[in-house]
Amino acid sequence: MTRPAEDELADIARRLYEAEQNRTPIRQLSLDYPDMTIEDAYAVQRALVALKVADGREVKGRKIGLTSKVMQRAVSIDEPDYGALFDDMFIEDGGRVPLGRYIRPRVEVELAFVLGERLSGPGVTLFDVLRATEFVTPALEILDARVQMSDPETGHLRTIVDTIADNAADAGLVLGGRVFRPLDVDLRWVAALLLRNGTIEESGVAAAVLNHPGNGVAWLANRLAPHGVSLERGEVILSGSFTKPVFAEPGDSFVADYGPLGTVSVTFDSGAS
Repeated sequence: MTRPAEDELADIARRLYEAEQNRTPIRQLSLDYPDMTIEDAYAVQRALVALKVADGREVKGRKIGLTSKVMQRAVSIDEPDYGALFDDMFIEDGGRVPLGRYIRPRVEVELAFVLGERLSGPGVTLFDVLRATEFVTPALEILDARVQMSDPETGHLRTIVDTIADNAADAGLVLGGRVFRPLDVDLRWVAALLLRNGTIEESGVAAAVLNHPGNGVAWLANRLAPHGVSLERGEVILSGSFTKPVFAEPGDSFVADYGPLGTVSVTFDSGAS
């Protein structure tokens, strides 16, 4: 059985952090440790988060990924995954970011929940989430890969343990559009078009996120409970994408159009960070 030993977890986290800083992805953990478990991967993620906090970065929220059944089946899991949002990941709506800040960025459409009260599992329900949420806003998430997406020698694709260890592939987010209270809109029917350079690339409706995007937030609060972690007042929770991710190339401009809820956008400039 090939799993990372306890004393290897911190080293893996350090390698991932260096990959982010150097813009060079590491070899897939799933190849080096074929029997690595999801809990092993989350242990690496926690060590990675601790490294970043020790380096002065601040956790400002959480993201939820793999919320659609299609994506879960594709990576052979039956639940979403999650990662941490840091203060330096937030990008102003309409902002321009250098593509060289990332390795291989992709863009997804989401709803962001901003909490007005703490949510502590177990037993958190959708109704608890709606009551605790101060407001919801349209969002774009930027994904990146500090682990090789495809092994150059074998073509082996990264697995769920690679993604989880890599902070669920989180790299950035943009909040924008119209801010609204969660009971003022039927969140299931929030829809968006994702345009790249004026052309529609993806579209979706928020019910694709676990039947209701608030269900993702409830799942996360309950999933974190065994680790003694709560979702805190003021935190931003990305509830999961309802479109497929789209790769960004130099000069690409992305706009997510939420109709009556407004738009949110970002442009990727060529060049390094």
